[in-house]
Amino acid sequence: MTKKEDIIDYHETDEQFEQMSEEEINELVLEAQQEALLKSSEDVPSPKKRIPKWFIWLMAITLALSTFVGLFQMFSIPAIDFLLTSAKLSQQKNIAAYKKSVVVVSTESGKGTGFSISENGTIVTNYHVIENDSYITVVFPEDGRYNATVLEAYPEIDLAVLEINGNDLPSLSVAKDVVMEENDPITFIGNPLSFKGIANQGIILTPILLKNWTEEVSIIKAPVYRGNSGSPVINDDGEVIGVVFATLDHQVHGKVGLFIPIDLFHKYRRNQ
Repeated sequence: MTKKEDIIDYHETDEQFEQMSEEEINELVLEAQQEALLKSSEDVPSPKKRIPKWFIWLMAITLALSTFVGLFQMFSIPAIDFLLTSAKLSQQKNIAAYKKSVVVVSTESGKGTGFSISENGTIVTNYHVIENDSYITVVFPEDGRYNATVLEAYPEIDLAVLEINGNDLPSLSVAKDVVMEENDPITFIGNPLSFKGIANQGIILTPILLKNWTEEVSIIKAPVYRGNSGSPVINDDGEVIGVVFATLDHQVHGKVGLFIPIDLFHKYRRNQ
């Protein structure tokens, strides 16, 4: 059993959601270098003597290093790693197809992740993502923005179902009667940090009963970050087996992700 304060709530509050590839990050670096070099050349008075080439090269190298330092301050090395991993995974046809069903859930107080489970756009997300918000929108990567209302809410297991007026929308298959074992591989897709549509991988570790919870959730060893709340956890058969909702500083496994098993979703819907 874990202490409640060890659980990190991941309700996204960043107003900027960008999808940046490795090439776009490189372009950002080059643009920053060029702008800085242009500004410095404008600020320096025209000398009577020609500036030595070695001085120009030294200046360019210094600007390049300062640019990369700035980028590493914005994005930690692990964060860059998960962007590169996502870029590779997204080249797979099945992962690219899954991403079409993963949405940005936006409210008056922040943003998070959700995913479609029907052609008319029934959306599953975390309850804490939409809690106490009357204005909710969801944005599909290729199918645009929709106004949403809360159809079902299960605060006991931090899940909610949203309803939109859609048609022929992409959706994910939800697993039935899931059997999970330690070290089973999983894929999850969400909107961590200031990005959207980020795919990543991990493994299932063990179930855990959290303080003030009556149902067990599952631990995964995976790069889960702020904004992953509501991310679908997908098995090798392409079925959703859970929903990411937080991280935990575990005494044995270190920093890990937590997800709500999809069996709990089915259980609470049946008992409604």
